[in-house]
Amino acid sequence: MEEKYILSLDQGTTSSRAIIFNHNGDICATAQKEFEQIFPKPGWVEHDPIEIWSTQLSVASEVIAKYGIHPENIAGIGIANQRETTIIWSRKTGKPIYNAIVWQDHRTADMCDKLISKGYGDTIKQKTGLELDAYFSATKISWILDNVTGARDRAENGELAFGTVDSWLIWNLTNGKEHLTDITNASRTMLYNIHTLEWDDELLNLFNIPKQLLPEVKPNSCIFAYTAGKLISARIPICGVVGDQHAAMFGQLCINKGMAKNTYGTGCFIMINTGNEPVISQNRLITTIAWSLNGEVTYALEGSVFVAGAVVHWLRDKLNIIKTSKQVEILAHGVEDNGGVYFVPAFTGLGAPYWNQHAKGLIYGLSRGTTKAHIARAALESIAYQSYDVIKAMEKDIGTKVNYIRADGGASANSLLMQFQSDILGTTVERPQILETTALGAAYMAGLAIGFWKNTDELIRQWSIDRAFVPLMKTEIVDELINGWHHAIKKA
Repeated sequence: MEEKYILSLDQGTTSSRAIIFNHNGDICATAQKEFEQIFPKPGWVEHDPIEIWSTQLSVASEVIAKYGIHPENIAGIGIANQRETTIIWSRKTGKPIYNAIVWQDHRTADMCDKLISKGYGDTIKQKTGLELDAYFSATKISWILDNVTGARDRAENGELAFGTVDSWLIWNLTNGKEHLTDITNASRTMLYNIHTLEWDDELLNLFNIPKQLLPEVKPNSCIFAYTAGKLISARIPICGVVGDQHAAMFGQLCINKGMAKNTYGTGCFIMINTGNEPVISQNRLITTIAWSLNGEVTYALEGSVFVAGAVVHWLRDKLNIIKTSKQVEILAHGVEDNGGVYFVPAFTGLGAPYWNQHAKGLIYGLSRGTTKAHIARAALESIAYQSYDVIKAMEKDIGTKVNYIRADGGASANSLLMQFQSDILGTTVERPQILETTALGAAYMAGLAIGFWKNTDELIRQWSIDRAFVPLMKTEIVDELINGWHHAIKKA
């Protein structure tokens, strides 16, 4: 085992990464490339699928070379990916017929509103566990079919393939031989029935989507296919595929009912394990499949915050008040508190538990004394406030307090943010030694499929904590801050 490794491909919203893990679950080498974010119109977000593939291929090759091993040393490949992002391509040429429409894109908000007004929201919630929202893939598929000349006829003739990013990578890794997805990504399309575990004909008819567009659905930990030609000459099994947030939850070893994690990435994604039965939320959270492992399906409740770490990128790229993302913590430390300033980063509407596709971002509470440090602090705090709202909704659904949260993702390295999160929640926040839990979760799924790791007990022994943040703030201050936040949310 010492000479074998797992290669994890972590295809995210802003970058493609590749990480090599050894048998101890340690990171051996990493490579990363950012790619272009395309904003054709307000509320529209796209990626170039070819750039997604080329950056992912590039970092996969780079990380193998960087660590100085041969492709033959890779025992298996795991894939974690940005979810809901929608790609349609030609089965014959492998070329996309339109840019990838990203999960953040809200061009189909009006389509969703019309369906909600016709009473379809409850049907979709019961079948898929999801809110009827432009966030998910179904309306994005419909939009491409309706707006690209000839696309609908080609789809009905079986000439086109739809996939979330995992399917697109598998297609390219296998040189166009395999059109597959996993159960977690399927469950985010708004077309997959999480009870019958099948593509749902009623939903396909509702969104006018031909079934022949869709990939075959597999469990998360199994041999999906083998690499062919383009990546590396070696024939390597692709044996773990999982949506990024589900991967992070598995990488955090939240494998028992009641365990929760929050990934602080471009957005925030809070998930709690609800065991083998789906819990349909009464508080506007998503019911989702956490994973399918060893023939058993595990479910979760999830709350999605659309803009988290992305607000820091906005401070850097649009306001130019910081030069690097890491500088935001230093700047925010320059003031003792937010000075009454609240930042609601509703750049693409508000996610859970509000689900307001038309909300607008705002900075509230400005005065002559406001500095860029206050704005930086308010931006960071907005990540924690949005997470607070989701976790409180979660507690109502499960009927008990969430006593601790396992944190991961890039922004979890920010100790000011983690302490503030603990303070306003009144809950312990645990940060693990390895923050790359998304890539680790995909690696674990891959390794379990081929016996690289024997079972989850072996994995549990590998998880270790870096730091636990415990609540320190006085209750009356917390109450005042939360009231201020909710006042700002109403303004948005």
